[in-house]
Amino acid sequence: MDTKELLKKVRKIEIKTRRLSDHIFGGEYHSTFKGRGMTFSEVRQYQYGDDVRNIDWNVTARTNEPHIKVFEEERELTMMLMVDISGSELFGTEEQFKSEVVTEIAATLAFSATQNNDKIGLILFSDEVELYIPPKKGKSHVLRIIRELIEFHPKSKNTNVAEALKFLSSVMKKKAIVFVLSDFIADDYNHTLKIAARKHDVTGIRVYDKHEETIPNLGMVQMLDEETGELMLVNTSSKKVRINYGKFYRQKVDYYNDSFTKSGAGVIDCRVDESYVKKLLGYFKRRG
Repeated sequence: MDTKELLKKVRKIEIKTRRLSDHIFGGEYHSTFKGRGMTFSEVRQYQYGDDVRNIDWNVTARTNEPHIKVFEEERELTMMLMVDISGSELFGTEEQFKSEVVTEIAATLAFSATQNNDKIGLILFSDEVELYIPPKKGKSHVLRIIRELIEFHPKSKNTNVAEALKFLSSVMKKKAIVFVLSDFIADDYNHTLKIAARKHDVTGIRVYDKHEETIPNLGMVQMLDEETGELMLVNTSSKKVRINYGKFYRQKVDYYNDSFTKSGAGVIDCRVDESYVKKLLGYFKRRG
């Protein structure tokens, strides 16, 4: 992709997702993810309606007029976006690939965090961590994240969620808001997720295509495994094949739901042909 085309794509995503974060998500994000607590701001004269519990008795005694302590939210937070860039993300039978929806969701979350003056970092992973961008503030930093989401070419097509979560735990020593975006066609990440969720506020966002859930009866079909690169002939007219595939897919989804829920982490399911806006808003409002 040449520079002009890349910038055009970045700009298109920026316009769409920034509008969402400005008008919809900024306030919801702020109320959902609180700061580290309240910190002292100033002392001012008592006004009718102020909480008497906040009266500063030392200043009141010195001035012979009631004064109160004013506190404000210690807001600064860090958001980490962990994005699966393995081969299976390049699947899509509707208008968009899963990877394109993931990019839009990540950009919307990043702009929402920026609007609240929070830092944003990025981890791109396959079966290894392919790219790490340390958390920073600002629009130019978010635009760099979007560029990487669009343009980055992974070395591997396989997936290892556990490896990415281990890396998160090693680089993020303070509590962060963590969004893991993947189709979660993976397993063996339960233990590392529990460790990460003890320290961080973790949410899994599963992005999937409805045609991944079942195999239609199309006779003999040549299929490509995007992660292994293996071509295989599959007899989709076989009921047994379709049932076994359905079981395999359901096991992965159940493992995802079970792992995140038992770890105390949040879960969001986004189908590529449905509105991720409604899904994110619903999640924020439930938690707010």
